[in-house]
Amino acid sequence: MKKVKAVNILDFFVALSLASLVIIFILLPFLSVFKESFFVDGSFSLNYYKEILANKTLLTNTFKMGILTTIFACISATCVAIFYFLSGKKTQAFIIGILSLTLISPPFVSSLSYISLFGRRGLITYRLLGLNIYPYGMWGVVFMQVLSDLSLNSLLLIGFLQALDLNVINSARSLGATTDNIILDIIIPSMRNGLKAVGLLSFFRSLSDFGTPAIIGGRFSVLSLESYFEVIANGNLSKAAAMNVVILLPTLLIYLIFSKDINSTSLAQHNRSRSNQVDLKKSGLVYYFVSILAIFFILWILSLYGSIILTAFSKMKLGKLVFTLDNFRETKFFIGDVVYRSIAYSLISAVGGSLLGLLIGYYLIIRKNKFMKVIDLIANLPYIIPGTFFGLGYLLFFRSPPIAITGTSAIVVLNVLFKQLPFSTRVQNAAMKDVDKNTLNSIRDLGGSYVNELVDGVLPMTKSAIMVTMINAFTTTMTTVGTIIFLVYPGRKVLTLVMFDVIQSGKYNIGSVIAFYIILICLAFNILLRFLMGDWLEKFRGRKRDFNVS
Repeated sequence: MKKVKAVNILDFFVALSLASLVIIFILLPFLSVFKESFFVDGSFSLNYYKEILANKTLLTNTFKMGILTTIFACISATCVAIFYFLSGKKTQAFIIGILSLTLISPPFVSSLSYISLFGRRGLITYRLLGLNIYPYGMWGVVFMQVLSDLSLNSLLLIGFLQALDLNVINSARSLGATTDNIILDIIIPSMRNGLKAVGLLSFFRSLSDFGTPAIIGGRFSVLSLESYFEVIANGNLSKAAAMNVVILLPTLLIYLIFSKDINSTSLAQHNRSRSNQVDLKKSGLVYYFVSILAIFFILWILSLYGSIILTAFSKMKLGKLVFTLDNFRETKFFIGDVVYRSIAYSLISAVGGSLLGLLIGYYLIIRKNKFMKVIDLIANLPYIIPGTFFGLGYLLFFRSPPIAITGTSAIVVLNVLFKQLPFSTRVQNAAMKDVDKNTLNSIRDLGGSYVNELVDGVLPMTKSAIMVTMINAFTTTMTTVGTIIFLVYPGRKVLTLVMFDVIQSGKYNIGSVIAFYIILICLAFNILLRFLMGDWLEKFRGRKRDFNVS
């Protein structure tokens, strides 16, 4: 009886701790931004909102950029996904390799490459073509945002196409449908929910992106960039909060309208990758149009990432491009122990975020805790919150007691951990639905506690989800900037913020070296984790075989 009571107390304590963490580190900072935006010097005021809404140019720039980015992001990702789906196995493997590699995208990498290739002294525009063009402004920002999200968006749509029943296509072919008919009438409609997800993701990221407009926007300004200046340059937290609320409200409205269709699709289904090869005739106006655009975008992201490596290993001397390691030597002065700090933050985020997502999914799906539905809803708030909004919320809420941690490493780690929590909870919730309930019942029948059920049953059966969430959390933390830009003190910078500083000061070679380091670190973690998780699974299988024999 005492053992059962102790287990119940532990179970209650874990559930209460989960709820408290989510409320303290997500909901309360979220509400703090609203409070700050409406109260100026302790008095209720709408002056900042009136000032922002009166600035028609700033609002027009912001939402025009978001809409254009969303449109071109959907078009580019659709073309790449369809081209992949209609290609042979070797081409598919090549495309997946490129998309997976470029998925590890340090911040500003597309902007940095864009300047290196197409700037006023760019390798292509100036060195090869002899042109001296002005590459900055809204269109430069839009296309760089599209390219930054191309890999993730394309992989998402490819996941939806892999769930497509090939019998439908074969039936259409039997009835005389052409390749163009199949693309327009079957393939594109099958990606409807995927396109909604891509559109939402691209729109949210575009509105909250201040780095790309800061680097290549020129005189083009948007709300996210102005909110950054209000905090960094003017110290006006109330006005910055109001700007972030103005960014949030339309994104929240759009999310509420379209999220039902997206959430109705099983995420686990699209995580199961299989090779779908369709034997269709490579002909038709639509097919050629899609293929040309897809090849164009794939080559473009290849050239952008290739230019990062080229810029990292080269320098201009006497008007000629010379290969050198000087950039790496110079970079040591800027990064120091920043590399170790960035890796440490990312590891804590990866382990902590995956564990929280696992526990929330366990209590929500396996244990069917009704209160956990509310916690899961709150835990998904950062999905639609702009990075600067979330960072500002932490700056406001944690600057005074009872939890005064502003200026510490803890506030940075907690911020990135909870910012990526929506991904962990979504993946883990989907994985929990696939857990074999008979195995869990067997553990209970043999007298196992909830701890045994979680450790011996749930953990091994959700190994793939754990690995995905850890890789995502580590990579997201290594490449994040918007959510922590207000929280990191000068002596505690991470690689992404150092990269932002050197790029803004015109040190593009050093910025490329830092981007190269980030890519290598993320790749190394990805490979190492896959190896360790595979070894762990084999040990578990061995334990299971020994148990069955005994």
